Amino acid sequence: MTTSVAFEKARAEGRAALVGYLPAGYPSVEGSIAALKAMIQAGVDVVEVGLPYSDPLIDGPVIQTAVDSALRAGTTTTDVLRVVEAVAATGAPAVVMSYWNPLDRYGAAAFARDLAAAGGAGVITPDLTPDADDTWIPAAREHGLDTVFLVAPSSTDARIAMTTAACRGFVYATSVMGVTGTRDQVGDAAAALVSRTKAATDLPVAVGLGVSNAGQAAEIAGFADGVVAGSAFVRRLLEAPDDAAGVAAVAELAGELAEGVRRR
Repeated sequence: MTTSVAFEKARAEGRAALVGYLPAGYPSVEGSIAALKAMIQAGVDVVEVGLPYSDPLIDGPVIQTAVDSALRAGTTTTDVLRVVEAVAATGAPAVVMSYWNPLDRYGAAAFARDLAAAGGAGVITPDLTPDADDTWIPAAREHGLDTVFLVAPSSTDARIAMTTAACRGFVYATSVMGVTGTRDQVGDAAAALVSRTKAATDLPVAVGLGVSNAGQAAEIAGFADGVVAGSAFVRRLLEAPDDAAGVAAVAELAGELAEGVRRR
């Protein structure tokens, strides 16, 4: 399934899509596969598979802790592709969340080829703007991959128009300025940013950074096409006493958030 189909399916059901993130390789490669599959079974519509990287500029301390553990355990880009392949086999779209340096080092064309071969749906590139590189978008287009770029409350209307024109699949709107991590309240700027973004594109707009409970998911689902949760899932894994308990914990959270995006 592509991300477009997943968002269309959610829209047909009168709700926002639920997007869930976990880094590949935490608590292990097989452990991350088990956790992501459990999230899908519990109601996550689109999966973000994080590619562990040593300088995660946008990631807060929760994700950094898990990513650091994955890197120390030797998780490689090949492992990430293996996770994508396992997740895609469930039928849910799997997009990779990666900083640009690892993709550039692997080779944009080679990564697009190998990700497509693994059944991946696309890539979210949080630190890459569409006008900063002339290799990634052509490589992704050649293999039918989504290119998901970020817009933020600080983005001008001109930057939003340029960014959304380069997006495929959906647009990722950051609800607050800063790094990822659960927050008590949804940023006030989120709804305004979604409105400005929708004025520039017909693509679905998903809001991320800070979602941790059903109430927040319901609030964002009231004005956005997708609700993204990341740190809250990772925290469940970090605080679990063992891998099995971690899988159960992320499934429980996925069920709560899935209920949230379905509230009327």
